[in-house]
Amino acid sequence: MCGRTCLTLEPKELESCCKYSKNSQNKPKQPRYRNEFNCGKKYVPSFNIAPTDITPVLVSAVHFDDSADSSDQLLVPMMWGMVPRWHKGDYRKHGLTTNNCRLEGLAFSKLYGPPLAAGQRCVILCEGFYEWQTVKPMKASDRPAFFVHMPQDAQVKMEDKSTWNIGKCGQLQLLRIAGLFDMWNDENGDTLYSYTVITFETEGKFADVHHRSPAVLETDAQVTDWLDFKRVPTNRALNLLQPCHSLTWYRVSNIVNNSRNKSDQCNKPLSEGGIKSPVVPKSKLMQSWLIVKKRKIDDADSESSGDAVVKRELDAEPSEKKPKPDPDVS
Repeated sequence: MCGRTCLTLEPKELESCCKYSKNSQNKPKQPRYRNEFNCGKKYVPSFNIAPTDITPVLVSAVHFDDSADSSDQLLVPMMWGMVPRWHKGDYRKHGLTTNNCRLEGLAFSKLYGPPLAAGQRCVILCEGFYEWQTVKPMKASDRPAFFVHMPQDAQVKMEDKSTWNIGKCGQLQLLRIAGLFDMWNDENGDTLYSYTVITFETEGKFADVHHRSPAVLETDAQVTDWLDFKRVPTNRALNLLQPCHSLTWYRVSNIVNNSRNKSDQCNKPLSEGGIKSPVVPKSKLMQSWLIVKKRKIDDADSESSGDAVVKRELDAEPSEKKPKPDPDVS
């Protein structure tokens, strides 16, 4: 599964991080960022990206320019969660869970089969994704959260952007995930581009965290072959999607459980000893209630003069829980 990602790079930074070569003799090129209206939705860099957010993805340039070479690449902002092209009305109310799609039976899916057949393959870019450990029985609110990313050079710290040296060879390694995209038009004729992440059964060490994984493309050649649908046919492209054994991860605070929390604390490593997650109220009303409650506790403590200090755990969100894995659409 893949239900939350982290991408804090601006479009120009992404262009520098996504250089590609058409062949070994050519000088590396940068994909151009092509802005899209997307029914008014915009890409906003964030430490906590959730379905229905807009993020840039890589696509073959020929999807937007018939005269382009299919090996040329573009960066295009699209919404996470594919909207069925036949849907009528509000794009948020199609009633399907489409942020992930299963590789198994993908070609026969009524929703995902047509985009696959049309070569509408994309590569989702992120610094990493968040995953909750679900292989052990525990309450959803108690599941440990992890930040999953590609291995980095020793000097690169995922939680410290100042160490990344954007655009320099051998620096930040983005995590690149295979996906499919489609186009949906509203009643005014405006187009919304949206995508889904391809997943499959987990193999290797990551199986201790979750039973499904996104289809990570580990090499530049895999990215090029996945995108170039005119040179690489569907069956061959699907064979590129193999379990990634080079992923690495670390524990993070459960403040990431709430998709409204966008702070830079989301991808910070949880220090040894398991620091409790800070209070993250869901609303202003809840914030006010907690402030008043804490004041009453503090007053009671000061008046007790020697009595045991009243302790309260304010380390969990009142009701927000990590979303349960949704069934994929077939």
